[in-house]
Amino acid sequence: MERSLKAFYTDHYVLPLPQGHRFPMEKYGRLRNLVAKLEGIELIDPPAITDTQILYAHDPGYLIKIIEGTLSAQEQQEIGFPWSLEMVERSRKSAGATLAAAKIALDEGLAANLAGGTHHAYRNKGSGFCVFNDSAIAARALQKEVCSKLKVAIIDLDVHQGNGTASILQNDSTIFTFSIHGENNFPFTKEVSDLDIGLSNECTDDIYLQSLHHGLEIIDEQFRPEFIIYLAGADPHEGDRLGKLKISKNGMRLRDECVFQYGADRQIPIAFSMAGGYGKEITTTVDIHLQTIQTALSFSGLY
Repeated sequence: MERSLKAFYTDHYVLPLPQGHRFPMEKYGRLRNLVAKLEGIELIDPPAITDTQILYAHDPGYLIKIIEGTLSAQEQQEIGFPWSLEMVERSRKSAGATLAAAKIALDEGLAANLAGGTHHAYRNKGSGFCVFNDSAIAARALQKEVCSKLKVAIIDLDVHQGNGTASILQNDSTIFTFSIHGENNFPFTKEVSDLDIGLSNECTDDIYLQSLHHGLEIIDEQFRPEFIIYLAGADPHEGDRLGKLKISKNGMRLRDECVFQYGADRQIPIAFSMAGGYGKEITTTVDIHLQTIQTALSFSGLY
C-alpha cells in the first residue's frame, strides 16, 4: 500500500491582523483547501512547540517576552505583527509543525509544513514576520531528541537570506546552512551562512538553477548531510512583488525537483516548509506553493 505524504496545517496559521496589513495571511487557508483535494496527501493538525524545544535555539529572556506579551513597540514593529495570544499560538504551532514533519520524514522520507520557514528570527529577537526560528529549532531538536550525531543541512531557497538561521547556527559544525537569495533584497545586512549565493536583480531560471546545482555539489563534497530541512519559498517567482528575481513557474518546479531529487538519490529525508511568498496576486503565490506540494508527491514513492 502506497504511503501518503503527511502535511501539517492548522487554522491557527491564519492570524487575525489589522485591516490593510501587508502580510498575505489568507494564503494558508487557500493552500490548505487546494492541498486537501490532492490524492495521496494526509493533512495533520500540528502540535505546539514546547518551551524546552524553543530554548534549543532561542534565549530564555526572549521567550519570556513572547509568552508574557512584554515586547516593546519597537520589537513588535521589527517582527511585523502586533503581539497577541493568537500570535504566540500561531508561532508555536508553526514551529511545532516543522519539527513534527521532520520526525515523520525520518521514517517516511518526506513531510511538509504548510507554513513555517521563519528564518529571520534570531536567538534573541524576532524579525521580518518571524517569531521563532522553526528550522533552527527543528534541527537542534532532532539532534537532542532523536540522534545526537545527525548531520542536518538547511537549504533555504526563500528569496530573502536566512539571516536569523545563519546567526543562530554559525558556530555549529553539525548543521550546514545554505542560502540562495537576492543579494540586493532584505535583509540588507546579511549574516554569514556556511554557504551563501547572492543573486542579482532580474536573475532568470538558468543562473538560478546553475547556482542551486553548484551549491548542492558543495554540500555533498563538504558536509554529506543525513537530513535536510528545505525552505521552499515562493518569492523567487517573477510574479512576486518583493522578490526582485525573474524565476518562471517552470523554473520554480525545476528548483523543487532538484532538491527532492538530491534527497531521493541519496535517501536523505527532507522536511520542507512553504516560507515566503508575496505575489502581486495571492493566487500566484498559492499556486507556486501548491506546485511544491505536487512535486513532493511525485517523489514520495522514491523513499
